[in-house]
Amino acid sequence: MFTQFFGNYLLHQQLVSPEHLSEVLQSMKSTRLKLGVLAINAGLMTAAQVEKAHDEQQRVDKRIGDVMVDMGFLTKDQVENLLRTQPAGHLLLGQALVDNGYMTTTQFEQALNSYKQENSLSDADSANVSDDTARKLVTHFYNFSAGSNTSYMTGYVSLLFKNLIRFIGDDFTPMDARAVSGTLSDCIAQRIEGGLSAITIIDADASTMIEFASRFAKEQLTDADEYTQACVSEFINLHNGLFAVNVSNDTGVELKLEPQCYYDNLDISELSNACVIPVCFSFGTVNFIISM
Repeated sequence: MFTQFFGNYLLHQQLVSPEHLSEVLQSMKSTRLKLGVLAINAGLMTAAQVEKAHDEQQRVDKRIGDVMVDMGFLTKDQVENLLRTQPAGHLLLGQALVDNGYMTTTQFEQALNSYKQENSLSDADSANVSDDTARKLVTHFYNFSAGSNTSYMTGYVSLLFKNLIRFIGDDFTPMDARAVSGTLSDCIAQRIEGGLSAITIIDADASTMIEFASRFAKEQLTDADEYTQACVSEFINLHNGLFAVNVSNDTGVELKLEPQCYYDNLDISELSNACVIPVCFSFGTVNFIISM
């Protein structure tokens, strides 16, 4: 989740364009994380030192790790530890941006440090996003207005992003929430009743909905038919079910899920305490409408 919000931060700071971000999100899985980016993230080297090491490597026939050791920037143990590091998503994102020439190593270093500082995040938070860190990221980013359901909204959205990563893919960027208005067509909705009254809706254009359903079903779908609708419905039911379990475990409040419904025309303008959360995947934008 750190990666997804970092991508939005880069957009807000106008360090990358939406088009370039979408492009590198698609190429991240094939991106090879380089030692310099790992060293910068670990605070062991600066971007300037990494660039000096790469310049030196052009003049000698040595691996970059050996060059960094020879120049006194790293020890052999540090190189070995860095190379054993599990690649984190935000580092792959930065590496892809640098590889494609959309950012310099220095710009990436500055943006990453600024992002961590503004969100009061440690290196450990960026490497392993705990539930508390996820809620902190969501709270800082969306700043849901104070109210009796603020905690529910924060928990719902935090879990939503975790489930999107788990069941759909990590190639997305959450965008700023906006107020609801107008009418939706071809959307899936589910009501939550009990100790909390809510309605949750998934909305997207046909091609985006097909790809979303394909990823969830783990098979390639081609038509926006009833099966595609059923797959999207199952995702929202699964997510809402996990949310209900979390609420019950954390607060003792019991929730009941109503059956999912498909709407070809749904007026959302009168929903109370509602917002639209657009999530931009590499294949299109999926809108999550939440009213609590």
